[in-house]
Amino acid sequence: MSTSTFRTAITQARDLLRWRSPLRTELWAARLMADLEPEQVEPFLRELTGDGSAEARLTLAALAAVAPPEQDDDAELSESPGGSVFGRAAEGALDALPAWTARMGRVVCEGAWYGRADPYGEQILAALSFRYENGKEPHVLVVGIDQPHGGLAVDAVVEEVKFLDDLGLAAAEPGVVAGRVLDAFELGDRLLGAEVADTLPGVRALAVARARSVPGLVRGAGDDTAERFAELAGLPELPGAREAFGKLREFVGDHPLWWSPDRVSRFLTSWLPREAILSDAAIAAMPEVVRAWTRFNGDQPAVSRQIDEDAPRLAALMADDSLAGLGKRLAQTRLDQDGPDQDRTDQNGPDQGPQDG
Repeated sequence: MSTSTFRTAITQARDLLRWRSPLRTELWAARLMADLEPEQVEPFLRELTGDGSAEARLTLAALAAVAPPEQDDDAELSESPGGSVFGRAAEGALDALPAWTARMGRVVCEGAWYGRADPYGEQILAALSFRYENGKEPHVLVVGIDQPHGGLAVDAVVEEVKFLDDLGLAAAEPGVVAGRVLDAFELGDRLLGAEVADTLPGVRALAVARARSVPGLVRGAGDDTAERFAELAGLPELPGAREAFGKLREFVGDHPLWWSPDRVSRFLTSWLPREAILSDAAIAAMPEVVRAWTRFNGDQPAVSRQIDEDAPRLAALMADDSLAGLGKRLAQTRLDQDGPDQDRTDQNGPDQGPQDG
């Protein structure tokens, strides 16, 4: 890192010492960390350690407060303050700093919310609210999670709590929401070239640190929308409705809130003919099952119109063997060999798994 960049950091840290705001300082440290290339980290930390000024010590302490776990040299040490290269460089830095600096990273989660960012659920918002241990600087972390690309984090902001007022999100368990935030960031790390907002890197470190601070983290949590639909809305009282809903649930998989005209059309006209073996009763019930699901899951008029357009073609599409995929063909062959009384619980071939449509 160039001397001019180091001097800029020191100048900004001087201003932060006057502001006396843990939150403002952590946000600054997250942006600073995003600008550091891997090969720049250790030289920059050495320069800060060698400088020894209050501004340099504040920079070291702030970086340690938001240091993401992937920066850790030793995974076994990652939960301790000194377990990362940033934490080790910052050892003792707080001793000669004002008392407010010790509150950086020491927050309490006060609530969580989860829901759609748009009418069709193509992006989900996960929100967590925090305040520092002394009760000051309440703030909310909101992370945008993309559904069509598997659930990766694509944007994040830290705002005042009133930012939640217009989002229309449902209250949720903090440990579950925090786990989904971490899952979303980890997925983004595994996908090369994923498109994210330009502002995401500058918030990422703080977002991950906040999510990791929530007690009772639940990683890989499923979405209970389908269970709530079955319990609260109920299936249409039609023969084959339960069988039809089983296939719909398989299709939506881990992304049930994503329900757009394009997705429902793919389900009815492409996925079902390609993947699903259904009884005549289930095929006949499917349009009403999908309509009930739509009413429960956003009730968007454009989705209902798409169902009206595609549903009349379903029976003919399901009868067209040329549309069947390999797994369906193999499963159908086994079913034909076993006879018509074969249980339909394992009809769709080898390990099809949930489909994201």
